[in-house]
Amino acid sequence: MTAEFYKGTDWESSSGPIISRMFDEADLWPVGARSGSGTKDVLADGLHPVLAIGGRAVADGRPNNVTGVVMTVSPSGGLVQMNVASMAAVKQYVANVLTYSGSPPTPATFEQAPVIGQPVYVDDSDDLAEGVTLSLSPLNEDGLANPLAGYLWYDQDEYPDSEVGGANLTNPWPKTWLNSLVYTKVTVLLTNATP
Repeated sequence: MTAEFYKGTDWESSSGPIISRMFDEADLWPVGARSGSGTKDVLADGLHPVLAIGGRAVADGRPNNVTGVVMTVSPSGGLVQMNVASMAAVKQYVANVLTYSGSPPTPATFEQAPVIGQPVYVDDSDDLAEGVTLSLSPLNEDGLANPLAGYLWYDQDEYPDSEVGGANLTNPWPKTWLNSLVYTKVTVLLTNATP
């Protein structure tokens, strides 16, 4: 499942806001050859990853990249429509890695009890699955700062709503994750505020 970028009709966890902008695919990462491993999934219409825009090197502005979620990809390739609005909520696979260490670097510590509002980063590390662009680590495996993508957030069906006759009696956050590398589908509240 995580060999492919997030897809499906439920990728938007909110109906807005939307600030739609077009980008040249060559300016987006981590995608395909523009990822740490060079084997990340490739963009196609119907896939909705969160990506960083602009340079991957510190000299090119990393980690202060604008980030956004892919909305559509032109049929001939090359142009990508993205939503770059802060406060849009989207479903994504997020890796629970917090830090990398060793030689070669590998995931070392893992979040086991994620909470609402925890920062999520665009992470171009080799060890993440082909369809995963986000982690909880502020640094990639090479020690470079990762661009802030947003924050862990409630999905539309996760709010406690028993008092209004809803299905949720309690708040499902914090969640419980394994003490090993896992990829979990969660909602991310996007931001373009510089950390």
